Amino acid sequence: MNSNQTHFGFKQVDREEKAGLVKEIFSGVAKKYDLMNDLMSGGIHRVWKNKMVEEIAVSRQSTVISRVIDLAGGTGDVAFRIAKKFRADGQNFLIDVVDINQEMLDVGKARAVDLNLFSDLKFTCCDGEKLCFADETFDFFTIAFGIRNFTNIDLALSEAYRVLKPNGKFICLEFSKVNDYFLQKIYDAYSFKIIPKIGEVILNDRASYQYLVESIRKFPPQNEFKKMIETAGFKNVSYKNLSFGAAAIHVGTKN
Repeated sequence: MNSNQTHFGFKQVDREEKAGLVKEIFSGVAKKYDLMNDLMSGGIHRVWKNKMVEEIAVSRQSTVISRVIDLAGGTGDVAFRIAKKFRADGQNFLIDVVDINQEMLDVGKARAVDLNLFSDLKFTCCDGEKLCFADETFDFFTIAFGIRNFTNIDLALSEAYRVLKPNGKFICLEFSKVNDYFLQKIYDAYSFKIIPKIGEVILNDRASYQYLVESIRKFPPQNEFKKMIETAGFKNVSYKNLSFGAAAIHVGTKN
């Protein structure tokens, strides 16, 4: 592959084009993004996200304010879960929901108001490969189903490391490699034949969901992504497979 190019699904595009193409896709699906997640996964993405939030340890010191950045989290689906966990435990917190796509953030803002969570969340339109935050700002860095869309995943991981405080925790939920041959065949058939059709019927947008399933296949498998996280500087990196590896949670600590 030409060094000036990268993958956009199964297509090759110029590196400087990819962010705009991804942004265009999510602008188009923003208002029904979470509905589509329910339809495509049969609601299981909710279970996966709850498992992800379990990785956040709540401090028992009432004076501590936990800072969280949820990258590529525009609609707030993960951030709301984190906020509810902190509130249930009486913990002070502030969550920065960051996304490159303003349309996704607008959906999240409206939902935050409805859920009475707006005061504890900030919504920022910002590029995850060049975050607009100071070094060592956050205790937790979360990203769900977003990192595979970056043009330069290594740079996104480097930025995650930079903005975390020492002992801060990186938590990533992403589609991954199914670890059973026959289940993989079934998953492939569902992904390529059914998911784009759902996009076509619900949103009149087959192409965006064709990209979705292709981008999942282009993302590194679990062990390879683990090594990328370690290369970024994180320690104690590990992962947990969910639903036979259809998704995985990777975690690491900044020392």
